[in-house]
Amino acid sequence: MKQWIEQYIAGQRAAVEAIGVDFIERVIKKFQEVLRADGQIFAFGNGGSAANASHFHTDMAKGASDKTSRRFRFVSLNEAIGVMTAIGNDYSYDDIFWRQLENYANPGDVVFTMSVSGNSPNLVKAVEWANTKGLHTIALVGAKRGKLAEIAKDVFVVPSQHYGFVEDTHMIICHALCYAFMENPEWGRV
Repeated sequence: MKQWIEQYIAGQRAAVEAIGVDFIERVIKKFQEVLRADGQIFAFGNGGSAANASHFHTDMAKGASDKTSRRFRFVSLNEAIGVMTAIGNDYSYDDIFWRQLENYANPGDVVFTMSVSGNSPNLVKAVEWANTKGLHTIALVGAKRGKLAEIAKDVFVVPSQHYGFVEDTHMIICHALCYAFMENPEWGRV
């Protein structure tokens, strides 16, 4: 048992140690730009990544926004259960995110999605739609990379196919983005 635990921790450590400082810096700067422009950031994913998007939403809308001179207009598209099920029922589950973006997003806004496989059709369609509408697209994916790694404007690939390692590393990146503003309030001045 101890050997398995040690291997698990080593695998998670390797995934975390691969986090790119340059990637996080680029995203912080993009979030600053959107904050200054009073734009919006939309986060979403499926399964564990949906939960990460909700957690990220909470941290940015409350924690980071408490420290900035203007509050982040940050939304998790996973929260609108009624809208998601209506779109899924009447159109297709593949449309649940891009059709929400169609209602709310503007050019210059940010789409931030997370996926271990990088191939979820509903995420791919949302990023494709966002790219055609002048939004900045960011994807966190796992080692399989998938279509999202090809089409998002900013991509970070966790070098693992282990769902736990990838999702936990994605959340560490989300926390770093949030705490960048919480611990450096001057970065959130407009």
